[in-house]
Amino acid sequence: MAGNWEDIKLLNSLIEITIDSADGYREAAKDVSNPELKSIFQRRARERLAAFSSLQSQVKALGGQPEDEGTLLASMHRAFVNLRSTVRDGDLAVIDEVERGEDRIKSKYEEVIGDGRLSSSSLAVAQHAYESVRSAHEEMSRLKQSLHSLHG
Repeated sequence: MAGNWEDIKLLNSLIEITIDSADGYREAAKDVSNPELKSIFQRRARERLAAFSSLQSQVKALGGQPEDEGTLLASMHRAFVNLRSTVRDGDLAVIDEVERGEDRIKSKYEEVIGDGRLSSSSLAVAQHAYESVRSAHEEMSRLKQSLHSLHG
């Protein structure tokens, strides 16, 4: 297990942010009034839970203890977002926060994948999870631009 320590540490950091993201999507689904956005957020939450599960399985396969909670910072951020979104522009404020969260998770995945420290098997798991992250980031960016253009 000593040789796997670095993989376990890096994968656990991805697990934490992936949990944060799934929680963020679930919260966003509760906060929006638009049924289409609600459905998109619920689908993305499910995708993040699947990514979380595959990352946890890899940590277990390496002999490690996988994370099962998000970060404290994300919990505090969600509380702030909930308060702010009730005061601001409704769905537009929610999509702004979701897109901000997508920037954060995409950056973290790119950092971990790009630094060359993961073993090939762990890298494959991380890259597979990253595909969902990249796709969601693009979708949220498009939604944000679209909503902002509608609201001028």
